[in-house]
Amino acid sequence: MAFTEPKEEYNGKVREVALGKVKVGGETTLPLYLFEGEMANRPIIAMDVYDEAPQGWPKSLTEALGDTGDPVGWAKRCVEQFGADAICLQLASTDPNGTDAGADEAVKAVVAVLGAIDVPLIVYGCGNAEKDAEVLKRVAEATQGKNVIVGPAVEENYKSIAAAAMGFGQVVAGQTPIDVNMAKQLNILMTNLGLSSDRILIDPSVGSLGYGLEYAYSVMERDRLAALTQNDSMMQMPIICNLGKEVWKTKEAKIGEDEEPSWGDQAKRGVLWEALTAAAFLVSGADVLVMTHPEAVRLTKGLLADFGFDA
Repeated sequence: MAFTEPKEEYNGKVREVALGKVKVGGETTLPLYLFEGEMANRPIIAMDVYDEAPQGWPKSLTEALGDTGDPVGWAKRCVEQFGADAICLQLASTDPNGTDAGADEAVKAVVAVLGAIDVPLIVYGCGNAEKDAEVLKRVAEATQGKNVIVGPAVEENYKSIAAAAMGFGQVVAGQTPIDVNMAKQLNILMTNLGLSSDRILIDPSVGSLGYGLEYAYSVMERDRLAALTQNDSMMQMPIICNLGKEVWKTKEAKIGEDEEPSWGDQAKRGVLWEALTAAAFLVSGADVLVMTHPEAVRLTKGLLADFGFDA
């Protein structure tokens, strides 16, 4: 008697969302379950670029990246040398508790980076809801029609950011604190404003390996199960994981052998910390990975190649 491999049937589908000239989403199966369905588009890797030189990063990371004081040159290297599918410009300088740069300065940085690359651009604010609302509205206007992704839109500022995205033709990354129901509610609120559901990404607020990864993983799995098995239209948006910034603030990725000799080579450890975090999120449903170290990006692209995806 011939053996018939059991296969799950799904009645839902993840939406396709256009990011610049690239599409993400479109899955008809759970992540990387290519024996049960299709992943119409390869998950993409965006590389971090900061609008001011990051502080507290280990020497191994800054040396791998080159000049981190020039966001335009940094972005070009990420695309031309490191193979980034997209750029995520982190507007760290706008943080009111830091440099507190104004919207005009942020817009100049965004426009300069956008003009230097030919891949999709993601623009993330500093995480202060009030300041992000002010800055991202201006960013959406200044990049009108370029299909830029702006975020994070959160409960406190989604009205301003979603309205700007609608008016100027952008995509919104809606962020909620690792909770399925809250993610669904934010998507409902943004679509009720009139933002098209194919202009929304879900940002589930992930942590790194050892710092909440397992909780984020399980929530992302539930997101995808709701989309595919329950055919929940408000959970069928692609998922973006802003993981690089989480990895490189952990002590395990940063601390050198002089402080913790038993932990081994910091340069290798940091790369593996980021690559393993990325791998976990790929198999839990990420469509966009925001990463930092070029070698971690290379390893993650190799994993995708093992599943048959072209670089």
